[in-house]
Amino acid sequence: MPKRTGRVSHLMALPPCELHRLGEIAELVASVCLSRICRKKLALTLKKKGYIPKLLQLFQECESAKNTEGLHLLFEIVRGILYLDKAILFEVLFSDECILGVVGCLEYDPCLAQPGWHRDFLAKTEKLQEVIPIRDPELRQKFLQTSRVEYIHTIIMRNPPYLKVRCLSTLNSFIGSSKNEIFHALQQDEEFLPEVFAKLTNGATAGEQQYELMKFFKEFCAFSIALPEKRDEFLQTLSKLRFLPILKMLMGMDDLRIRSDATDILSYLVDFNPATIHQFVIQEAQQSENDTQLITEIIKRIICRPDPEFGGDIQLMDILCALIDPNEMLATASHLEVFEFLDVFYDRYIHVLTAPLLADTSEEWYEIDNYQTAETLASVLELLSFCVEQHKYHMKNFVMKKDLLRRILVLLKSKHKFLALSALRFMRRIIGLKDELYNCYITVGNLFEPVVNAVLDNGNKCNLFKSASMELFEFIQKEDIQILITHIVENFSDALQSVKHFHTFQALKTKYEHKKEQQNKQLNSIPFTLPGETVVKEAAVSQVAEDVQLNEGEEKAAPAPPASSSGSHPMCTTLNTVETSPKRGIFEIFGYPDGEDDGTSPKKRARLDS
Repeated sequence: MPKRTGRVSHLMALPPCELHRLGEIAELVASVCLSRICRKKLALTLKKKGYIPKLLQLFQECESAKNTEGLHLLFEIVRGILYLDKAILFEVLFSDECILGVVGCLEYDPCLAQPGWHRDFLAKTEKLQEVIPIRDPELRQKFLQTSRVEYIHTIIMRNPPYLKVRCLSTLNSFIGSSKNEIFHALQQDEEFLPEVFAKLTNGATAGEQQYELMKFFKEFCAFSIALPEKRDEFLQTLSKLRFLPILKMLMGMDDLRIRSDATDILSYLVDFNPATIHQFVIQEAQQSENDTQLITEIIKRIICRPDPEFGGDIQLMDILCALIDPNEMLATASHLEVFEFLDVFYDRYIHVLTAPLLADTSEEWYEIDNYQTAETLASVLELLSFCVEQHKYHMKNFVMKKDLLRRILVLLKSKHKFLALSALRFMRRIIGLKDELYNCYITVGNLFEPVVNAVLDNGNKCNLFKSASMELFEFIQKEDIQILITHIVENFSDALQSVKHFHTFQALKTKYEHKKEQQNKQLNSIPFTLPGETVVKEAAVSQVAEDVQLNEGEEKAAPAPPASSSGSHPMCTTLNTVETSPKRGIFEIFGYPDGEDDGTSPKKRARLDS
């Protein structure tokens, strides 16, 4: 007798599966969802008594009779059964005989004014998914079932009635294990990937079919790359099949969904196989002169901002930064290879990145100072700031050749404060390097003038711009950058005195006066020079002694500078020219006549700066 009681306790009394008892059944299912023991008992009872097929038979009767009340109750019952999250019920619910009936019940949500069209949607989707080259009939059926279960999961998770059923861990495990089984089988099929690529590049493949194929391939890539034991083999297979040109083509398509999936796949490759991407970029630069290369496509998608609401430009910015980060490259490449890659980037692609900046900072730029343009320029400035810090050797040459900082500081006048802040941050990154050549470039070009004007225009407002500008001056004072302190005090002393609470300037002035006192004590031992020239001379002497410092990862591979016939340092000659010919233009002062390229290779141009 006790054993019999024990067996009965594992089951639960259910009302007969009849139309007029649907209300009782719905109440029973709803009542057990918050109790783990009751959920288990109900699941065992439903399975043992074959209750689910009987419920689906009632669904057919209610739908034929257009019994709205019964259909709404069946929706609650079936959804509640799914929320039980029991594998023994999934075997029945997701069987070929029952799964479409389950989907049909979920169409009649009482919260909706009209029934859903879930079965029609699945039929159309399954028609499109025929493009996926799965030849094995059993595997195809497994794929079909998994696709339907994923759709069911999406439906029931839209607005779950119980807080504790949001996880549905067993259902998620069912979907995950099914996908693993499918992907493992496809990895053994040597014809699968070539056929996928052929269909992706075939113009005859319809747009929606191409999207379904791309979506499945992205999942397949994520699965294959996530398995350490299969990752290298998969990446080698992609390389042999020349997948990167295909990926580049997909990133340029009009369909936003396909572009998004292609960007995700590129992100996977950059994370796990960046060396292949770098090699491909260099090969493209050597073999092609057109503007359809991978890096160009990435940059264009960033600056064109075709879909800013989807955040695609942010993901692409992360990808580009990862590709051009010397520290990341050193994990798989030599110093020389890193330097050669950056040579290619600055020779072929940096002008694409800076094109909107150079175009939109002309004298008439105020006419196009709209929000979208401001967002684009802010993104460009963020990337250029990254380059300033990571590519000290190459970026310094580029900034001075193009007089880039002057063009960027024009943006301090933008009506969009976030853009003005981005421009100020760019200058802060440059000054933060404490590079004497940069500091000479700033003082000779009088590039603090737009900054001081922006501070004056901001007045006594307490905002982010004032905080950022104060931090900039505080950094110069704390780091004791004498060339900048002298330049600021001598040129902008009266103007900055009018700004209230700008105590940092007083500290700058104090340091300047202290330095001047020291210089006066040595006045008899040095020749007379103009105040501004003293600091320039000091910078030139220091530059000869120290040379231009090359940052780790990028500049260790830099070629040695050519020997000078006169025996003097080339930059020393440049800075001495500043003293004797103060009226010459900024480009000519730093060795770039009229701001134009001298026609030499990037490697030779870099030598001029060393």
